[in-house]
Amino acid sequence: MSDRRLTMAQSGRSGSDVRVRADVRAGGAISVTIDPAAVNPGMTEHPHRQIAAQLRARIRRGDWAPGERLPSIPAIADMFGVAKQTVQRTIDQLRIEGVLITKPGSGTYVRGTRRRLNRLSRGRYGPQRGYHADLAARYRQQLVDVGRAPAPGEVADAFGVPDGTDLVFRRHVVRTQDAIVEVGASWLRPADADGTSLARREAFGRPLYQEVEDVTGRFYAAATDQVSARLPTREECEILAIRPDTPVLHLLHTAYDAEHRPIEVAVATWPGPMTVLTEQYAIPAARPAAIDTDPDAYFA
Repeated sequence: MSDRRLTMAQSGRSGSDVRVRADVRAGGAISVTIDPAAVNPGMTEHPHRQIAAQLRARIRRGDWAPGERLPSIPAIADMFGVAKQTVQRTIDQLRIEGVLITKPGSGTYVRGTRRRLNRLSRGRYGPQRGYHADLAARYRQQLVDVGRAPAPGEVADAFGVPDGTDLVFRRHVVRTQDAIVEVGASWLRPADADGTSLARREAFGRPLYQEVEDVTGRFYAAATDQVSARLPTREECEILAIRPDTPVLHLLHTAYDAEHRPIEVAVATWPGPMTVLTEQYAIPAARPAAIDTDPDAYFA
């Protein structure tokens, strides 16, 4: 008796179809398996999340390469036996995670890895307070506007001035080969910038902090970074070409002189799904004496 195979669709409680394959082997033995490309209605996980997990796994193992277009939403819905609305929820979830990108009128694509950022503010100063060549090779900063404007609340707080105080700004975007991946601005006190190159719309061909030091005679001695996550503003959505429900990472960078007076306050915003902030640092060796005399020394 030869093996026979029967494939059937069984309607589940959720209204979706579960594809079941029954293999009838010699001797009458029956082996039943569930098609991997199916939603299990008996699971507590929502169908769109089950599909997202399967698509994520297929992308990771290389079934779809970076930049490759996925099948259409109706095709994926037919593949998993679910409604198109369920697939749309799946696509939205994977897009927010940064796995997929959608191009209106074109389709849904696997996001490539070349748009991922690895940037910390300390990188702008370079290992020898010079031009950071490896960043410059991957990212191109473009100055878009220079002028005076009321300082945003977070910038005013960093400078220690009242909200709405006029400050000098230098707005920029950062590009990779195919997209804008950062929008930001540097803010300076008018007393430091007015009547100088810092208040003019011109590029310096070197890091901004070097120009600030030469113009003001004040030198950068320390800095603090605050990174937060939030939803983008309308302007950020337009510039970064992201949807309003795509989270962004926002950096507030404050640089101080030797007397701990703010010199520059910079802000930068990146699309969260494509941004990785990486910091590498040395871990100091253990100090037995400190542990013996102060058991809380490492937990202060």
